[in-house]
Amino acid sequence: MSTKDYLEKDYYKVLGVSKTATKDEIKQSYRKLARANHPDANTGDPKAEDRFKEISEAYTVLSDEKRRKEYDDARSLFGGSYRPGGGTGPGGFDLGDLFGQGTSTTGPGAPGGERLSDLFGGLFGGRGRGATQSRRGADVETETRLTFDEAATGVTRSFQLTSDAACPTCKGTGAKAGTAPRMCPKCAGTGHENKNLGGFSLSEPCSECRGRGLVVDDPCPTCSGSGRGKSTRTIQARIPAGVSDGQRIRLKGKGAPGENGGPAGDLYVVVHVQPHPVFGKTGDNLTITVPVTFPEAALGADVRVPTLNGLPVTVKIPPGTPSGRTLRVRGKGATRRDGTTGDMLVTVEVAVPRDLNGDAREALEKFRAATAHEDPRHGLEARAKGM
Repeated sequence: MSTKDYLEKDYYKVLGVSKTATKDEIKQSYRKLARANHPDANTGDPKAEDRFKEISEAYTVLSDEKRRKEYDDARSLFGGSYRPGGGTGPGGFDLGDLFGQGTSTTGPGAPGGERLSDLFGGLFGGRGRGATQSRRGADVETETRLTFDEAATGVTRSFQLTSDAACPTCKGTGAKAGTAPRMCPKCAGTGHENKNLGGFSLSEPCSECRGRGLVVDDPCPTCSGSGRGKSTRTIQARIPAGVSDGQRIRLKGKGAPGENGGPAGDLYVVVHVQPHPVFGKTGDNLTITVPVTFPEAALGADVRVPTLNGLPVTVKIPPGTPSGRTLRVRGKGATRRDGTTGDMLVTVEVAVPRDLNGDAREALEKFRAATAHEDPRHGLEARAKGM
């Protein structure tokens, strides 16, 4: 909405609520009025659509805390005392002065003569006349490769970044040496213009100066009038522990520097983690597959298992452990961002020997004979048929 809308329209009156109405009261009143004035429910009333738009416009402002405060501040500042048709008089002022279409407040040529638009140009989200608009710096994206150990424990990396910065020749003005840019005549230096969309207006970058608020007549030969150049710098950034392959990390304020005092952009680092020959990772947990012999799985055993960055641990294999069973070792996983660690998940894999000597074969033959009454596939075919 434009500032003029804020001053000319009483949104509280449109919704039939008091200035101290709560958000719930505003919502209830809006729903009631919207149903009653919806064009589909008033097909024979040509003014229903205008009333519906006005109700929606009022609700859009009053339901948003920030916009409601701006609206209340604007009407409080001028006391709701205005004359939409122009002209001043007792208790009123000319809206033309406020929007830069009238004369100065103190008279032409008088010391300190300024228009209300100059005095209050930045009051409602805009900027004062002649002020250049600050811009946030661009975001920058780069990549880095980490070993599995570095990703698990965290590492500090150096990044050489090339990004936009103020042109070193013109110091960011965009103008040739000995000249200076002038205020954009289309947006009066604000860097934006309002586009009327019927029930409301949309603020967008000025098409003449592209949001800078300045126009360069004699451009700098280095930057062709843009005021921007390329800057190469090296920064140190900490990659936190526990990152995963393909993860995109945001480093706030490490991107391209801003323009006209604007904040710097952010740096996004895409991490590529090299696989480990033994360990894997799922969430905050490390994974490892440990081969065991058949007797160890059948009878139980204590097995030494390596850890990523420490001494091996002893894992107890319970008797009768099947191949593929996963055991949990607490506190031996990847480091989390809060400094705590996940767990290590140990998956048991029964190793089957390829070659057997005479004694081993004889022992297994005796074992097979002793367990011939046990059929591990009992009922398998029946279950396959859904029986």
